[in-house]
Amino acid sequence: MPDDDAVREVLRQVDDPEAGMNIVDLGLVYGVEVGENAIHVDLTMTTAACPMAEMIVDQARDAVAAIVPAGTAIDVQLVWDPPWTPDKMTGVAREHFGWTF
Repeated sequence: MPDDDAVREVLRQVDDPEAGMNIVDLGLVYGVEVGENAIHVDLTMTTAACPMAEMIVDQARDAVAAIVPAGTAIDVQLVWDPPWTPDKMTGVAREHFGWTF
């Protein structure tokens, strides 16, 4: 089984097409739990009105599935608490958008 860091790394392949940035650097991945036969990912969107949410969740699930053994349960949960704010972005994302705080 991959560890938390490996799961986060593969999730960097998933982009929010509206932002043009991966979901990890955007700060949309709130948590990763790796169990013996299961992976759980909590992620959010920049807004509850995001029209791409279902597609992003599906892509996240597919990305994780590519690095785990067959038969591993993969649960990608869309969460809204706490609400996403720009301060959750990595320095890479803030620089990309020209935001400093």
